[in-house]
Amino acid sequence: MPLIGFSGSPFTLACYMIEGQGGTDFATVKKMLYQRPDLLHHILATNARAVTDYLNAQIQAGAQAVMIFDTWGGALSHAAYQEFSLRYMQEIVANLQREHHGATVPVTLFTKGGGNWLEAMAATGCDALGLDWTVNIGSARSRVGDQVALQGNLDPAILLSDPDTVRNEVAKVLASYGSGNGHVFNLGHGISQFTPPENAAAMIEAVHTLSRPYHVTGI
Repeated sequence: MPLIGFSGSPFTLACYMIEGQGGTDFATVKKMLYQRPDLLHHILATNARAVTDYLNAQIQAGAQAVMIFDTWGGALSHAAYQEFSLRYMQEIVANLQREHHGATVPVTLFTKGGGNWLEAMAATGCDALGLDWTVNIGSARSRVGDQVALQGNLDPAILLSDPDTVRNEVAKVLASYGSGNGHVFNLGHGISQFTPPENAAAMIEAVHTLSRPYHVTGI
């Protein structure tokens, strides 16, 4: 079974550090961003070094792939995202150990609400992009081509419905991506604690069954 390591992104970690809790608008963080960008950059640079060390330690401990979760980068403006979120994720990617015991260690970037920046994210040197459920995966594929793999992107709320609905929605995601390699099926964000286990099982079964016609064989 593959072992996947992960960490929050420097910006997402800063949101929790500065606000002291979760939130939606992160007004305190944004106030600092505009009034004291120097201070926020200092925090983000510190976080980036810590995340790099943390992920490299996971790789040394046996993680076969790692993922950076930028849960709150999508709350930023276009320019602010580039400066305060993506810049530091790119720095992490550049300093990660990408091979361990002779095997490549892929890196996935995920920004919730980051559909506007897929091309910029793909240009960081990562191996895959995580997509939330607001992005059409077929359109995302046409935008980034074969530069990176795509991971996603079923709406987690679908798992609160019923097995037949789950199966139908899985089919839509698979059809949108289409035939070929480079798709890692996943939810578009975290699973709800209220998800009936039988619906999660239905999703897994549907992916195994319905994805077969889309596989490229002989490669």
